[in-house]
Amino acid sequence: MTRWTADDIPPLTGRHAVVTGANSGLGFHTALELARHGADVTLAVRDRAKGERSLAALRAELATTPGGGAAELADLDLASLASVRSFADGLVASGRDLHVLVNNAGVMAIPRRETADGFEMQLGTNHLGHMALTLRLLPALVRTGSAGTASRVVTVSSGAHRMGRIDLDDLMGERQYRSWGAYGQSKLANLLFAFELQRRLDAHALPVGSYAAHPGYASTNLQAVGPQMRGSRIGARLAGWGNAVLGQSAAMGALPTLYAASVTGLAPGSYVGPDGFLEQRGYPTLVSTTPAARDESTAAALWERSEELIGVRFDDVVAA
Repeated sequence: MTRWTADDIPPLTGRHAVVTGANSGLGFHTALELARHGADVTLAVRDRAKGERSLAALRAELATTPGGGAAELADLDLASLASVRSFADGLVASGRDLHVLVNNAGVMAIPRRETADGFEMQLGTNHLGHMALTLRLLPALVRTGSAGTASRVVTVSSGAHRMGRIDLDDLMGERQYRSWGAYGQSKLANLLFAFELQRRLDAHALPVGSYAAHPGYASTNLQAVGPQMRGSRIGARLAGWGNAVLGQSAAMGALPTLYAASVTGLAPGSYVGPDGFLEQRGYPTLVSTTPAARDESTAAALWERSEELIGVRFDDVVAA
């Protein structure tokens, strides 16, 4: 069986992609490979200093790549709706094309914290921030798709969605908070959002496709953040051990996202993950979800609640 790798990404010259959380790990490698194949890539990052270092590293790689695209840095804090609005409104107002939006940034299994808007941090960053970003960028995505090939939104989820449960009565974990439970909820929310977005795009015949992907177990700095925030040296060491022994590289972990972002003819609404044992590592393939991720009634309820929280409605954006 032929295994798809980054070498199989089609030419992307003339296309523009935005990748959130592109200063390290999966996001960096996603941005790098898109740019290597000709796309102009915006690295949307929260930490400017880290972003500058990552941009320099990416540009150094592109300097040895004939036909590579350009790369730029932009400020975006998904834990702040004001930051999301500023970034998205600026891009839309510029009239610039947007062919691919990769909703990659995230936090995992951290102690309970709140975003600038009072949302539980994992749901607020992983789901609500990306939903607000996607809806605010929809005019650019639609405009670009209308001029040629449909544009794409790729939302990065996780195998942890399988332990997720959407608790609409305690969405922010104010009554009961478990760090891994909140993470699972946010990753399930990612899938419910991606599939519900596609249903709404289809209902309005808009030239945008919504996709989802997950990296398996990829070795990044994401695993250590939770233990570090809790002050657990043992937890941080275990995370490092797990990455070294069990994790695949961030470059491999980025392949499902790159597949979803670039493969010609991939059906909108597809979910891509690794093809190995328990989807923990391997090469991109179409993968399944839990029934909960395909529950349309839960998706609709979460969508409505999320629109209220972020202050942006899909129907209003489409009608504008």
